[in-house]
Amino acid sequence: MISLILIIILSYLAGSIPTAIIISRQFFGFDIRTRGSGNAGGTNAFRVLGWKAGILVILIDVGKGVLATYLISQIRIGGEDIFGLETVLVQLIAGVSAIVGHIWTVFAGFKGGKGVGTAAGVLLVLLPTALLICFLIWAVILLTVRIMSVASMTAAICLPIVLYILQTTFDQRVHPVLFGICIGLALLIVITHRSNIKRLINGTENRFAPLWRRKQES
Repeated sequence: MISLILIIILSYLAGSIPTAIIISRQFFGFDIRTRGSGNAGGTNAFRVLGWKAGILVILIDVGKGVLATYLISQIRIGGEDIFGLETVLVQLIAGVSAIVGHIWTVFAGFKGGKGVGTAAGVLLVLLPTALLICFLIWAVILLTVRIMSVASMTAAICLPIVLYILQTTFDQRVHPVLFGICIGLALLIVITHRSNIKRLINGTENRFAPLWRRKQES
């Protein structure tokens, strides 16, 4: 019981590290929540801080998911087996705790990012093949419509579909609980993008200019 509580708390705290806020304050002299969409996540960092800082934010956010799922989940006090739970379920608990921490960070008034980067880190450990496929979907959508929120939500919605195809067509076993959590995760990511959905409906959602165009403009 102590091990599980410790895993949840440490994973939540790891996920709560407000990467975009720290980088914007330390290297740019302002709080990213005062610029762009006001969101403290990778997408707004990419838009407001530039692509280099944006990529750094995203990589660190992904790392938070990996840290919780791969390392923190291994903590055991006194050799206890955590109620006999399978390793993948303990990893899943740690990963979800990190995602919750990223979205509702204790270090920034419980207002963080949208959870996409940290969720990708969790999937990198638990479902690397599915993550790769969803990343390709994300990349194609982003290059096509150039709207990050559309790409992120589409990839999230496709995740349980990809898992189902991998299990039924390619005989890759997916733990039932993990499959259910991925459905919930997809819904959570869509919910955290509700402000983006409103802007999409109103036709005011931001589009990203291609990197080569940004270089020409600079």
